[in-house]
This record gives sequence, structure tokens and C-alpha cells, in this order.
Amino acid sequence: MKRRTFIASAVGSIAGVAGCVWPHGATLHTGAALAFGTTISISLVHTDAELAARAISDGLRTAQEIDALMNIYRFESQVYQLNRDGYVNRPDGRLLQLLRQAAQLSQLTDGAFDVTVQPLWLLYSQAAAEGRLPDATAVRRARALVNWRELEIAPERVHFRRTGMALTLNGLAQGYAADQALAAVQKYGIRDALLDTGEFIARGQRAQQRPWMLGVRDPRDDSKLATTLRAQGCSVATSGDYECIFTPDYRHHHIFDPALGDSPPELASVTVLAPSAMLADGLSTAFMVMGWERAQALAARMPAVDLLVIDKQGHSRCSAGFPAEV
Repeated sequence: MKRRTFIASAVGSIAGVAGCVWPHGATLHTGAALAFGTTISISLVHTDAELAARAISDGLRTAQEIDALMNIYRFESQVYQLNRDGYVNRPDGRLLQLLRQAAQLSQLTDGAFDVTVQPLWLLYSQAAAEGRLPDATAVRRARALVNWRELEIAPERVHFRRTGMALTLNGLAQGYAADQALAAVQKYGIRDALLDTGEFIARGQRAQQRPWMLGVRDPRDDSKLATTLRAQGCSVATSGDYECIFTPDYRHHHIFDPALGDSPPELASVTVLAPSAMLADGLSTAFMVMGWERAQALAARMPAVDLLVIDKQGHSRCSAGFPAEV
């Protein structure tokens, strides 16, 4: 899994920590580790440095365990085994939970979100390595292997109903890891924390009357921010067309519309706020596929879900509840 570098934490950069007023005796504690092909981190505010260190350690370890279980490139992971063999026996309960949530999200988005798009990614990446795009016949063949309903999910066995299918959990696993890491941290009574596993969860505040702040990068200039936002009691995820491109014009990239067998043409990036990081993660991918009109209509029906979209021309739109500071 490759880290999607779309959102920046403001713990020590955008808004800074100079002049912050923490509750009496509390200080900012941070920790980092490697997972999902990048550096993940946890920042929290607490009075007890030893307790904070244990909470951070447990949270980071929890996220790393999710990576080890679901990474499509690690041969010991159950997802790698599923893609290699077409099945995995006695799947881990966390994998079952995530796959069931993925199926529910596919149902909710009419298939815009689909974990079985991996054959398309493999096809386009192999063609790109040869300096070309895949031909229409190859795309049709790969697209025929993409169907979330053909993934059988049961406690004793997970398997593909068709030979040649494969899945990726890159659109959910980092969010799920953030949720699980938060649960580990909160067991210590931590109330003020910011977790970054590639997706963000913010709880409490970074200082008195100062929320955690996040910056959303400009999809065409990684040195600029499109906006900053106040993150309080929510999870945040961004998907964009620029993290893994197959053509220089950003038309063909790592996000696929299962109905097209190609990348969705409208949007350059989508940032989603949701109650859980897993939901924000999955919806950011689905909303890229759905486009602004369908995405905002679905978000309006979902509790505590808001979004910001930036289209290919650089124009941005957001839902009424999106807490942007432009």
C-alpha cells in the first residue's frame, strides 16, 4: 500500500504549536512508525507522559497489525494469499469485518466503490510501464473480473467465484487502521488525539479552544494548500487523481470506475469528513467515481458526512457542513 499524501497535519506546521495553551500539566506527545508504505503517527495531549507513551505505542502497533494482515504486497498477509490462491481459509475476524463493510459500501454507492478493481489496476500499471495504455479488448477482459458480488465472504472461508479476480483494500484499510488505533488509544482514557495512518481521526482539541487543524493540498501543486479545515470529533480522508498516474494529463490514474473500466473523468480530488475513518476512506474513493452531483446527493442523506471536491479545472465545491477555512 502506498500512502496517499493529500492531507497535512497542522500539529507543528500549518497553525503551529507556539502559543498554545494546554490544560494544567498537559503537554503534546507524539509518536511515529512505519506502515502502509509510509510513516504513520499519533499525537495526543495528556498530563501523564508515561501513560501517553503506552497509548501511542499500542495505537501504532494496532495499525501495523492491520497493515500486516491486509497489505496486498506482503506475502504473509491474508489479502496477498487471497489474491494468489483465490481463497483464504479461516480469515481473520478483522478482515471479515472490513470485507463486509466494503460490501455494504458497494451496495450503498451502486458499485462505485468496489474492492475487486485490482485487475484493472494491474492492467493499466503494466501498460504504463511499457509507455502505453491497454487496448480496449484487454480492458473489457479485466473489467469482466470486477464485481464485488463475486466475492464470497464467510467466517470459514473467503473466496472469489471467478478465476482471475483480485482485490485491493487500499481504499479502506488505512481508515480501518485509524479507527482501530483510536480504540487502542482511548482505552487509556485519552480524549485529545490526532491519528494519521494516511487517513486522519481527530478527537478533542490540540489546545484549549484550539481544534486540530488539517490542510488539504492543491491537486496540481503539492507545495500549496487548497484549504485548511477544523477537525473536531471527525475523520478525514482525501482521494485524488495525482498519487499514481498512468498518463501525464491525469486522465488515467489509480482510481477506477468499475462501470467504465477506466478512471472517472470529472474530479481531481475529493475530501470527505465522516464519523469513522474507514467510512471517510471508502467514500472518498466512491465520490471520485460518482462525481459531484451524485456524491453530494448521497452525502446529504448520510449523518455527519460532508465533502469538498476539486474538479479537473481547479474549481472547488463543498457541502454546507464542510468546515473549511479558505
